[in-house]
Amino acid sequence: MTASPDLARDLIVRRATDADRPVVLALLADSLGWDRDDTFAEFFDWKHRRNPFGASPAWVALADDAIVGFRTFLRWEFEHPDGRPRRAVRAVDTATAPAHQGRGVFRALTTTAVAEMTDEDVDFVFNTPNAQSRPGYLRMGWFDVGRLPLHANIGHASGIWRMRTARVPAERWPVVTDAGVDASTLLADDRIATLLEQLAPPSGLRTARSVEYLRWRYGLASLGYRAMAFRDDPAAGIAVFRLRRRGAAVEAGLSELLVPDGARHEAQLVRDVVRAARPDYLVRIGRRLGRSYPLPRLGPRLTYRRLADLSPVPKLRDLDFALGDVELL
Repeated sequence: MTASPDLARDLIVRRATDADRPVVLALLADSLGWDRDDTFAEFFDWKHRRNPFGASPAWVALADDAIVGFRTFLRWEFEHPDGRPRRAVRAVDTATAPAHQGRGVFRALTTTAVAEMTDEDVDFVFNTPNAQSRPGYLRMGWFDVGRLPLHANIGHASGIWRMRTARVPAERWPVVTDAGVDASTLLADDRIATLLEQLAPPSGLRTARSVEYLRWRYGLASLGYRAMAFRDDPAAGIAVFRLRRRGAAVEAGLSELLVPDGARHEAQLVRDVVRAARPDYLVRIGRRLGRSYPLPRLGPRLTYRRLADLSPVPKLRDLDFALGDVELL
């Protein structure tokens, strides 16, 4: 438990407990614009309690014994070409009560979280903050790695125009589609384990995918993830995606594209998703495939802070990320 010298003397930062949950949910719901209902509570528990990498460490700030701020990190694990696993956290949910905004609550929570995660031998923290919050992270020791390589496949003739005019955040809830199958259904297939055993070695920092991770990450029904297998064989490759509205456009976000080492049908799987889902356009992170178009100014901007691992900050070429690794949750 710590007090911050930058704030009023009665401000205390400590680890969140289960007893704090009702107040934290209310604070987050107001901050994120969610209704205070069972759907939000279920989402929170899925995200922060069921993660196979571990429950999320979280902190609260108190003034006069009342919770006025909240901050949590989402645990994550990576593979690396050097063979050493990396333990990481994603900087995710944070909220400050309106009456206490501008008093350094966010900074006190974040610096406490950074110190405690370093002491617990977490290697690094990463996130994709927006333009408003990025400067604050940089002042606290984060590095701007750059924009992850985003590519688009156009669904039909007017898709380019709709993509160019879609300059607003995507809607929270998915567009209902019968393309593919519910992701949970496909990921329950035993052949997913066979596929994971056949993936190419990581070419850079890559999420440590397991059957348990995939089933958790894409298994919450309200998020609307769908999946397709190459020629109906999950061992031969899968694509995980969802549709959401972004302004007047329907966007398909391709969260995962997994095929065995040496396979040459990644581009075909992308085409299969576009053909079945019929979005205005599809976006994915990674190298260019087939008739895709780079979107150099639109990829999510990654920031990174070293914790226990003092290795050099990675370059974009050192990363093997997918959209599912950085989607806002």
